[in-house]
Amino acid sequence: MSLYYSSFTSRQGEYRKRGYQEVISPNVFSSKLWETSGHWDHYRENMFVWEIDSRMSALKAMNCPGHCVMFDSRDRSYRELPLRFAEFGVIHRNEASGALSGLTRVRRFVQDDSHICMPDQIKGEMDDLFRFLDKVYALFGFEYKLELSTRPDSFLGDIETWNTAEKGLEDVLNEHYAGKWNLNPGDGAFYGPKIDIRIQDALKRWHQCATIQLDFQLPQRFNLKYRGEKVGEEGAEPLRPVIIHRAVLGSLERFIAVITEHFGGKWPFWLSPRQVLVIPVSKPYYDYANEVRDKLWDAGIYADVDNGPETMKKKILLGETAQYNFIFVVGQDEVDNRAVNVRNRDADKKARAEILPLDDVVAKLVLLKAERRLENSI
Repeated sequence: MSLYYSSFTSRQGEYRKRGYQEVISPNVFSSKLWETSGHWDHYRENMFVWEIDSRMSALKAMNCPGHCVMFDSRDRSYRELPLRFAEFGVIHRNEASGALSGLTRVRRFVQDDSHICMPDQIKGEMDDLFRFLDKVYALFGFEYKLELSTRPDSFLGDIETWNTAEKGLEDVLNEHYAGKWNLNPGDGAFYGPKIDIRIQDALKRWHQCATIQLDFQLPQRFNLKYRGEKVGEEGAEPLRPVIIHRAVLGSLERFIAVITEHFGGKWPFWLSPRQVLVIPVSKPYYDYANEVRDKLWDAGIYADVDNGPETMKKKILLGETAQYNFIFVVGQDEVDNRAVNVRNRDADKKARAEILPLDDVVAKLVLLKAERRLENSI
C-alpha cells in the first residue's frame, strides 16, 4: 500500500503544477456509451459484460469515454483549452488466463490516465508531455526508448485522418528524438496511433509502461465541440477538439513489478515501505525507542521498532536483511543526548556511527523524502 500511496502522491504534485484536473469516473457504463466510443465493436471480447435492469453494461476497460462525457457536460470555450483530465482509474479487462502473469498482466489494475482535449496544434502539449516523461523516469533512474505504433488492421475512421495523426506524432518524435525511435507498424490502438515508451530495468529487460496516443476519432464519435475565438462572427461554427491519451506509469501494478525487480528490494528512501528501523540496545531503552519511532511516524516517515527478545546484533542483521534504509540504534548515550546512532543501508561501513541529534536527523529525513533522491544519504 505504501508503494501505491507514494506513486499517487508523486504524480499528484506534478498534475497540479501542469494544470491537470483530477477526476473520478464510474466503474460501470451502459453498452450505449461503449457503442458510441467504438469499444463495443472493437474491444468487447476484452471487457466484463453483463445485463443490468434489462440493459447490457460493462466494467470500465478504458477511462477515455467517461472523460469525453465530462468534456461534453457543458458548453466549452477555446479559453478553457487545453483541458486536462487526470484519473487514477480502476480498470478491468478480461485477459485470457494464459496471458496473466504476476503483477505485469492482471485483470484489475489502476492506471495513471489522462486525456487532454485541445485544438489541432499539438506540438506545445507534446513538448510538455516529453518533459513530464523525462522528469518522472529520472526519479527511478530508468532509461527508455520510444516506438511509433501505426494503424492496425481493425480501426475506426478514415485513412486520411489516420495519416494526419501519424504524421503529427512522427514530426514530434523527429524533433525531440531524431534517430532514436523505432516504427512499430500495425500496433496502434483502434482509434488512433500511439507512442509507446519502453523502460529498461536493472536486469536490462524492456517493459512497455507509458503511452501517448493521438485521437481524432473519439471527439467525432462523441460530437465534442468548443466555441472558437471567432464564434461571434457570422457563419462561425463550433470547433472539434483533438484528444491526447496519456499514461506515464501505465498500469501501476505493472510498474510496481518493474521497479521491484529494478531496485532489487533496495528502495529509494522516498519510495521505501521500510524507511527506518529503531533498535534499543536492551530493555531499559524500549521506551525511548518507541518515542523515536513515534516522532518519525508523526513526521511522515515509515518507522518500526524492534523490541523483540533477540540480541541487538541479531536485530541489526534482520534489519539489514529486510533492507531498511536506515537503522537507528539507541542506548544510554542516545537517551542522554536526545540522539540516535544512524546506520545507513548503503554505506560501505555499517559499524557504529557518530551520534546525531534526533531532531536534526528527522529534519534531514523529511528533506530526503521530499527531494525524492535516488541516493540513500542524509
